[in-house]
Formats: sequence, C-alpha cells, structure tokens
Amino acid sequence: MATPGLPDIPLLPGSPRRLSPRTAARGDHGLRYGPQHLKVPAPQAPGPKNSSGRDSDQASGRQTPHGHSVINNYLDANEPASSEARLSRMHFHDNQRKVDYVLAYHYRKRGVHLGPGSPGHSLAVISNGETGKERHAGGPDIELGPLDALEEERRGQRDEFEHNLMAAGLELEKDLESKSQGSVFVRIHAPWQVLAREAEFLKIKVPTKKMYEIKAGGSVAKKLQALVQKLSSPLQPRVPEHSSKVKRLCYPFSREKMYLYNIQEKDTFFDNATRSRIVHEILKRTACSRANNTMGINSLIANNIYEAAYPLHDGEYDSPGNDMNDRKLLYQEWARYGVFYKFQPIDLIRKYFGEKIGLYFAWLGLYTSFLIPSSLIGVIVFLYGCATIEEDIPSKEMCDQQNAFTMCPLCDKSCDYWNLSSACGTARASHLFDNPATVFFSIFMALWATMFLENWKRLQMRLGYFWDLTGIEEEEEHSRPEYETKVREKLLKESGKSVVQKLEAHSADHDDEDDEDKLTWKDRFPGYLMNFASILFMIALTFSIVFGVIVYRITTAAALSLNKATRSNVRVTVTATAVIINLVVILILDEIYGAVAKWLTKIEVPKTEQTFEERLILKAFLLKFVNAYSPIFYVAFFKGRFVGRPGSYVYVFDGYRMEECAPGGCLMELCIQLSIIMLGKQLIQNNIFEIGVPKLKKLFRKLKDETEAEESGPEHSKHPEQWDLDYSLEPYTGLTPEYMEMIIQFGFVTLFVASFPLAPVFALLNNVIEVRLDAKKFVTELRRPDAVRTKDIGIWFDILSGIGKFSVIINAFVIAVTSDFIPRLVYQYSYSQNGTLHGFVNHTLSFFNVSQLKEGTQPESSQLNYEVQFCRFKDYREPPWAPNPYEFSKQYWSVLSARLAFVIIFQNLVMFLSVLVDWMIPDIPTDISDQIKKEKSLLVDFFLKEEHDKVKLADESAQKSQGGGDRGRGSRAASSVPSRRSGAGSVVSSASQHTNV
Repeated sequence: MATPGLPDIPLLPGSPRRLSPRTAARGDHGLRYGPQHLKVPAPQAPGPKNSSGRDSDQASGRQTPHGHSVINNYLDANEPASSEARLSRMHFHDNQRKVDYVLAYHYRKRGVHLGPGSPGHSLAVISNGETGKERHAGGPDIELGPLDALEEERRGQRDEFEHNLMAAGLELEKDLESKSQGSVFVRIHAPWQVLAREAEFLKIKVPTKKMYEIKAGGSVAKKLQALVQKLSSPLQPRVPEHSSKVKRLCYPFSREKMYLYNIQEKDTFFDNATRSRIVHEILKRTACSRANNTMGINSLIANNIYEAAYPLHDGEYDSPGNDMNDRKLLYQEWARYGVFYKFQPIDLIRKYFGEKIGLYFAWLGLYTSFLIPSSLIGVIVFLYGCATIEEDIPSKEMCDQQNAFTMCPLCDKSCDYWNLSSACGTARASHLFDNPATVFFSIFMALWATMFLENWKRLQMRLGYFWDLTGIEEEEEHSRPEYETKVREKLLKESGKSVVQKLEAHSADHDDEDDEDKLTWKDRFPGYLMNFASILFMIALTFSIVFGVIVYRITTAAALSLNKATRSNVRVTVTATAVIINLVVILILDEIYGAVAKWLTKIEVPKTEQTFEERLILKAFLLKFVNAYSPIFYVAFFKGRFVGRPGSYVYVFDGYRMEECAPGGCLMELCIQLSIIMLGKQLIQNNIFEIGVPKLKKLFRKLKDETEAEESGPEHSKHPEQWDLDYSLEPYTGLTPEYMEMIIQFGFVTLFVASFPLAPVFALLNNVIEVRLDAKKFVTELRRPDAVRTKDIGIWFDILSGIGKFSVIINAFVIAVTSDFIPRLVYQYSYSQNGTLHGFVNHTLSFFNVSQLKEGTQPESSQLNYEVQFCRFKDYREPPWAPNPYEFSKQYWSVLSARLAFVIIFQNLVMFLSVLVDWMIPDIPTDISDQIKKEKSLLVDFFLKEEHDKVKLADESAQKSQGGGDRGRGSRAASSVPSRRSGAGSVVSSASQHTNV
C-alpha cells in the first residue's frame, strides 16, 4: 500500500526496521500494531447469525497470527434487541463480553439507490469495512450509490485501523450503516490474553495473595485515631471503606508468575478503569498507514476519521431501583450538593477515574480543609479591627471637626477646598484592614502556605503508598501527531538524500531515538519567535487596558466634579464602575488568553503530550496571572505615587491630573478591588462558564441526538444504549482549567492577604461548592476520562511553591508601602512627644501656599466662610517658609528607610520560618517510610516462599510420576499440581496457553 499522492515511496512505519535494544527488551508485545507488523487474513463476508447474535463462522472464532481467536460482531440495526435479550448495556449483544472502549464516528452516503421492493432490507458491513450486497430471504439485492471521495478515504482508514486492532487481539462489535447518514459505535472488548499481555508490558501492579497488617503508632496514637474516627463517622461517605489496617502486597503483572496473584475470576481481576486504560494504550500505538502514516487514535480523531473515543461509564447515575454501581455510588455520596459536609471518597474516585483525577480531588480537599484555620484567623483579625475602631487615634483625629484641616482642591477650577473631616467614613473603614493584626496575619499566611505544601507532599506520599504508586516508572510517551507530521514535512523538504532513503532511515531509527528530538532549534525558531512576540503583545495589551481604565477613572472623576449634584459621590462612583470594568475585561481576556496559549503551544510543536501540557500550563498561567493581578498591582503600588504636589501636579494628556489615593490611603480601595474581582470571578465563572455553558452544549447535543434517534426508529430512542448516553455527554478536556481556577484563587488568598483578611473565608465558601460542582460535572456531565497513573500533580506544585514565596515579598511591600503601618511606627517612636499616635495626622500633612497655585487652576468659587491662605496635602515635604520649600523633608527619608528595612527584615524572617517549618515536617511520614521498607522485605520473603513451594511440589509430582508406573495417571497428577497451587479461579495451565500470544 502506498501513501496517496506519493507513489513508490515506502510507508513511514512500514519501512524495513532494525530491532533496537529497547525494542528487543520489550519482547514480542512491545511493537506498534500496524498492517506491516501484524498480518490479517483476508476478510470474509459475514455468514448467517446463530442464536447468540454472532455470525456462525465468527462464533467459532477466527485465528490470527497470534494464535488466539478474534470474534467480531457486525450487527443489523433492524434486528430486534428487546430488554429481555439485553441483560446489560455494558456488554456486547451476546451478554458475555464486556465493552471496554468505544469508538464513534459519523458516516454520510452520497446516495442510496434501492431496487424495487427493497424497503426493510439492511446493508451488510463486511469485516474489512467495505460495502457490499446482502440478500435477505424473499428480497432483491441492494445497490448502493457511490460515496464521495473524502468519505470513501475515511472509510478505508477506519477499516484498516479496526483490522489492526483485531490483529492486536481486541474484539470488535459495530452496527450497520443502514441509513443515509448517522453515527456508528465500534465497541471494543479486550479478552484475558490481551489484558495479561498488555498488563505485563505496562508493568501494572496487581494484588498478590499475600496480605499484611499495617501497624499504627503506639497505644496513644491508636486511641487518638479511634477517637477521631468515631467523632468523624457522621462525616464519612457511605462507601466501601479502604482498610487502613490490612494491605495486600502488589507486584507488576507477569504471565510467568500467575501463581503469585489473587486471581479469583479473570473477568473481574482487572477493574473497568484498568481495562479501559489497557485498551487505550493499544489504541494509541496502533498504526494506520492510509491516514498519512499516523500513529494512534488521537491522530485519527484529529483528522476527523473518528469523532470520539471513550470508555463507558458504569451504568446510569440516576437509574431507579436498588442496583448499585460505582458511578451511582459516587453520585449519591459525593456529587450532590446535599452531601457537602461529608469527606470525599478519595479511594473510590481513584478507582473510578484513575490516579490523576484522584490526586486532583485529594489536593482540592486538603486545600479546602486548610482554608478553615486561615478563615478563622482572618475573621478574628477583621473582628479585631471592628473592636478597636473607636480606639484608633488617627481616625478619631480625622473625624474631629475641630481640627479643621483645610485640604487642597482635588481637581483644577471646579473643585473647592475641603475639610479632612469629610473623609471620616473612609478613615474608619480603612482601620478594619489597616491595623497591627494584619502584619501578624501576613506572617501567619506565609507560614500557612508552607505548611499546606508540606502537608500535601506528605498526603501525596501516603496516597502513593496505599495506591501502589511508589516506584512507578514514567510511561513511555508516544510522539504527538503534529510532531510526526512536522518531522515528515522536514524529511520531504530537505535536499541531499532521496525521499525514499530519508523515510526509511527515519523509520529504522524510530525506536532507537524515541527520546531524541528530531526537530532542531532552527526548525523551532519561528515558533519560539512567534511565542515570544505574542506573549509580549498580550502582556502589553493587558497593561494598555489597565492604563485605559486609569484614563477612564481620571476623566470620569473630572467630568463628575463639574456637576454639584454628583461631586460628593465622585470617588465611590469612579471606584465602583472602574472595578466592574476591570472584572468584565478580566473574564473576557481569560477566555481569549486560554485559546491563545493553546495556539502558541501548538506552534512550538512539542514532541509528547506531557511536554505540550507543561508548556501550555506555563503560558496560560503567565497570561492569566498578569491579567488577573495587573489592576490590583496598580492600586497597591502605583496609584498615588506619581501625583506630584500642589503647584506642580503631573498631568495625563491635557488638563487631567493623575488620580490620588483617598485620605485614608489606598489600602481600602485595594481591598475593594481585590474583593470584587475575586468574588466576581468565582461567582461568574462557576455559574456561567462551569454550569451554564456545559448545560447549553449538552442541550444542543441532546437535540441533535434526538433528531438522529427519530431517524433510527422508536425502538432505538426508547432503549438507548450506554454508549449512546455517554456519547451525548461533554468530552473530557483535562484538568488544566480546574487547576488554573484554584491556582489563581490561591494567589488571591496569599498575595494580598494583608489588605483583605477575609479572602480565605470567601475562598472556603467557594471551594465547598466547587468540590461538589466539579464532582457533579465529572460524574454526570462528562464522558468517562481515561485512567492515568501519575505520582504527583506535576508542574502545579512548582507553581504553588513559587506563588507562596512570591507572596512573602508582595505582602512585605503591601504592609510597608501601601498601608500606614510603618509611618505610624516611625512617628510613635521617633517624633511623638508622649509615645502615642496623637498628632500623627498633622505630622503626615504638608503645607502649601495657595497663592502659588498656577494660573487657571484655582477654585472658581469657594463655599468656605473663611479665607484660605494655606492648604494641606498628604506628603512629607518642607513648608513654604523653609529654606528649601516643598522639597522632601527629613521625615520622608526616615519613613522610606524604615519601609525598606521592614521589607528586608519581614522577608528574611518569614523565609527563615518557612524553611524551619519545611525542615521540621518531613516529606515522607515516618510510618509510611517504615511500611514501604517492610513491604519490600515481605515481598522478597513471599517470592522465595512461593518459588520454594513451587519447586517442592514439582519435585513431589515428578517422584509420583516415576514411582506410579502408570504414565497416564502420573501425567494427570502432574498437570493438576499447578492448578492446586494457584488458588481458586487461578489455573496455571490456563495461563500457559496465553503465554505465546
């Protein structure tokens, strides 16, 4: 078979191959399945069906080069499939073979020309996928119209791929393409010999016969653990409990050591998640030469050969009756809002969805539980501010109208002089968040972040021990389809060797150089350049939007100040509207930046899916981090810093002064900005993007499926199969959006917590809902994801650690620069006459001679009943009567040096305490470390004992065979020995039949 459009060029995977050391080490099961590797017998048209629904010739089995039978059903859509005949919607139509995976595709015919009297006839699909004629009793032949070229090519590619799957040992069942267009589902079943072969290849750990007791700590620890379990029993989900006292030894599966494993029944030895994972691995490395030499199901889906590939859910979650499955159990005890107070059934989640998703929900649960103490401390800090508000001397001085601090105008011409006591409410509100307790809370949150990460590492190790993830090897990843296409284009474009030689060399070296990147930096340079330029452009766009909002605030404030009716509420109106604009822009740019990050990562052409995911995460996080925090950084560190002074203001454009902070400081505005953006993102993203949009997509697909069901007939719509139900669900797209949402929230909780102590409270309330929202989405609204084994949460831990360290620096600058904590300390211990804060407000206000205002900037009319000679403004500057008027005063430099000193001391102190906490809390719990060592020792002893018993029984059987004199009886005794040793349901002689697959 030649590649279309390239005659006489050998196929990429089909060229002569030399066996690499790595391939040789794999054994016969390590190859990639393709037509050039596995020869499939010529397909035959299906014969008459027997009572089980299979073709009579196929029911007896069809031998493949591997020596085992491949049974394949091609079913007639018009055949009655009553509920009595269909005992389970999770099996083939023979009610025996379990459906482990489903491939779905949409077909379309150009035209169907029926012969006279043909209604009621159906189209037979020959096992190689070609269309043909089928004659029913008493009916004429069906003549099919020609398919268009694209559909014909896709049909051929599907045909080849499915036969390669059959050659790999899988068993297939599919319906007939009996309509002009519609969806077809290819059901895949993996028999025991395939499961055993692939489990050995993938080194899947399975339970052995040996069980051992997990010893807890001392008697005190046991009593404490029992007490905690008793108190928390109402919070435990009602699911089969994972025993924490007894554990079964696990060992990678090997067909030569079947006697080691606890095989009670072969059909249930591998759970559904493991079976689907094995089938998915075969799908990923099965080749299709007609589809541009692509490798795996992902390439075929990308090329629209198939629409979807997914494992089945374990039945319906809302089915009536008492029949229970894992999905229904997860829905009742985990995925409902009514059980929000219960712990998560992490072991059941891991069993159903795999380790990767199990680790995500374990991490989310630990993060949510850690928010409880931080929320309590945050509420205490807030209540402390409320309790001490009447004792705050600076705010009392600002509210005292007898002080009569006449302030300079806030704008030119239209603004009048004003009294500082009019800002009393802002000053009192600022004290709620700007008090000495916030410094303590910032230190606490920095240590909290460190303790959270350390406890997560410990929990991760504990879960890894119980889930048998210790010592797991990184699975060999296959190249992405886009990468293979890029390499092929490079080989075809290069000069020198002929195209044939290049493709042969690439195919021969494919296994030897799997880890070598065949695209050099020169090939990737255009992609890197585009990434660099695009990311810079996006960051500049974010900053431009922030600057645009600043201009909006300045111009709106100036416009509202011209009207007497709106002049009194200028600051509140401008702040509220600007924050809402920022929130809307952040939400829109979040969606845009997510798509842009994915596009930029595709341009880079990463080799493997893991590399692709890591680079995508880094880009998306960088863009979304800048997008979410830019407005907050502006208010915290830049607003009010470049205003100038009366008589020498800094102007934006013509006549618009830079905006100033409120008289009480920018901390209150920072708190408002942070709270609205944080709450707005959580509420809108949860309610619209995570609930509303998926429901609309589901409704659209449901309407589409109902239309197709009407064409299929009333029987089909009346009794939909499980694969039909799962096909209508939303496809699973990964955990990146879920992690990203929580990581951004983690930043809100830690980065600016000095300005908003209630952030952990709102994060906790959100996460209580988020856990059940995500759970409901995974159980009811998404197709079942492929089970992925992984030891940790990957690059997300590094991002969390980076945010935790960055938060120390940010909070140090928020306390030192944005709040009045340092100026108050400097005044109290350096300038106060009695060691109190009396006179602090007057100390922070400088004098300005109003006669020195520039022409045209003076107030047009003043409402004050006295003449103003000097006005005050907040800054540390020399008075107009000093030798150097309006220059920075000595107090300014004292406060600045104190601020810098505080940043250095705070940062080093908190970093030291974080390192101390890190050192005091070991990454691996002591009991888990001891159990891992004990498990290794027990495993060696178990192996030696089993091998010794095996040899001993073999010797005894040999002696009986020699001394009995009856060869037939001795032979039967010898053959029965392995069966006795292998335990119930585990027959070694049966296993030996599959060894040569």
